Amino acid sequence: MPQGTLEVLLVSAKGLENTDFLCNMDPYVVLTCRTQEQKSTVASGKGSDPEWNEHFVFTISEGISELTIKIMDSDSGSGDDFVGEATIPLEALFTEGSLEPASYNVVKDQEYCGEIRVGLTFTQKGECDGESCAPDESYGGWKESSY
Repeated sequence: MPQGTLEVLLVSAKGLENTDFLCNMDPYVVLTCRTQEQKSTVASGKGSDPEWNEHFVFTISEGISELTIKIMDSDSGSGDDFVGEATIPLEALFTEGSLEPASYNVVKDQEYCGEIRVGLTFTQKGECDGESCAPDESYGGWKESSY
């Protein structure tokens, strides 16, 4: 398993089931990568077709193979409603390095209930990012020689 940084671009969602009876729902997203969890802003009153265009960064370590995106409806006064979730496998991303924004199925109770559009970029730990390409001095080199 590669290690590095996962950048997530949360673009939008469409066709979501509106969980609010009389008005448009206020959706937000909880992104989970194993034990790391981040939350988007609430798209107030945006209903079934919200847009966020927000960036999130996760640290990828051994054993992380998927990103879970849970869509919730923010309700003041009562508990937030679960709208649906999407699970994105990361194997293709580790190979490609980046995936253009694409739509992923949102599922609730094993039934399709909309789409969420997400772009992904993976930067492997140790890759030269153009700023600093200095070698890692924590091992090897003349400090470790026996002369």
